Amino acid sequence: MIQNIFLKIGEYYITQSPTVISTVLGSCVGVCLFEKKERIGALNHILLPGDRQLDYYSDSARYGVNAMELLINGIMKLGGKKQNIIAKAFGGACVTKSFSCENGPGQQNIQFVTRFLRDEAIRLVSYDLGGYDIRKIFLHSDTGAVFLKRINSSLSPKIIQMEKQRLEKIEKQLLNTDPITLF
Repeated sequence: MIQNIFLKIGEYYITQSPTVISTVLGSCVGVCLFEKKERIGALNHILLPGDRQLDYYSDSARYGVNAMELLINGIMKLGGKKQNIIAKAFGGACVTKSFSCENGPGQQNIQFVTRFLRDEAIRLVSYDLGGYDIRKIFLHSDTGAVFLKRINSSLSPKIIQMEKQRLEKIEKQLLNTDPITLF
């Protein structure tokens, strides 16, 4: 029996068992990685682009750099090889008028993901990025196939509100975090 997993903002999932992994994306980006030889599928739900110059890090997949490294390392822990990984990316929509579409969160997420994949020499074989549509994606982990469904715009305000609330919560957590001293 095929397992079904639904990812929320900042989550990820990696498996070698036949699983349908799904998520709903507004300005967030979801990256599907598939290791062809070992048939390992992985998906993340990136809220913020993340950058190696950040002054703070979290194990959470909400930051792009962590989300991508968690997927790649998870695939390798299951016996996969980086050179066998292909990628598919979705999301990054301009879903709210409070941000510029040219440099808003969606566009920043798209730029991060495409740069990261290029820098890591992971081939982006398929994508549906940008625009104004909310997307629901379904990754079939055993084949790497991804099915995309566009969400009715009447649901957009709810999804946008969820993304804003999550972002505000993260920003509050960061303000209340004690500084870290590295030795």
